[in-house]
Amino acid sequence: MIAIDDMVRDALSRGGRVEITTRGRRTGAARRVVLAFHVIEDRIYLSGRPGWPRSWLANLKADPHFTFHVVDGAQADLPARARVITEPAERERVIGPIAAKWGYPRELMVSGSPLVEVTFPD
Repeated sequence: MIAIDDMVRDALSRGGRVEITTRGRRTGAARRVVLAFHVIEDRIYLSGRPGWPRSWLANLKADPHFTFHVVDGAQADLPARARVITEPAERERVIGPIAAKWGYPRELMVSGSPLVEVTFPD
């Protein structure tokens, strides 16, 4: 079980900026990127603006294991697992609050933004 202290738990409850490290799907090399994370219905999600394909998303599709680096409000490197969300109704439900926060049209975000649910092993 991962020990998460109160500062990390607090940082995880707010959403914000995070860094993740994935493994390159072709090279196997570690790839680190800065992303936004959101807390919706007590679950953690990674997302991004609508648009072009992302290497980090392709890497997570190939291997859902990654490191979630808490960098705002606390410091922690947490082993995590990704579930890429493709089902339209679930995307609509989860992306709605993100689109509203960022000021993007909901339909554009649902159709063109990456969306990944993050879980941490017990």
